[in-house]
Amino acid sequence: MPELQPLRPDHAPALLAFERENRAYFARAVPDRGEEYFARFAERHRALLAEQEAGGCRFHVVAGPDGEILGRINLVDMADGGADLGYRIAERATGRGLATWAVRELCARAAGTYGLTFLTAASRVENLASRAVLARTGFTVVGETRLSGLPGLTYRRALTAAP
Repeated sequence: MPELQPLRPDHAPALLAFERENRAYFARAVPDRGEEYFARFAERHRALLAEQEAGGCRFHVVAGPDGEILGRINLVDMADGGADLGYRIAERATGRGLATWAVRELCARAAGTYGLTFLTAASRVENLASRAVLARTGFTVVGETRLSGLPGLTYRRALTAAP
């Protein structure tokens, strides 16, 4: 069973392996992070942890039973009761409902733990898998956008606190 874990310092080696292993796969749907990202990964990881500590973002990993990272899912730009949702799942873990599970889990945490009332997200029009996950998890299309110069859709989901 996977586990949604807040990003920690000790996730760095597994997270770097996850990013390297899935780099080409991710680049088909989102802009490549570039060589600088990998060359300065440790510095970037520390910066994310500092940003999380400051409260403006909440970074998470989807950890498998052996501690391997199967995905990452984040809330960024937390302000005024809302945040932007972003996620990526390892190629070898796709097609099993993991992204849907992770988004649902984070929506519950966003409302119950972080006190958020809504989330926004965006997806390229061509990214049918991401669009399906957002639809299955209660997000609705609220507009159009451009993502890395390509057509995209913006989404929103109202959150309610868990009982």
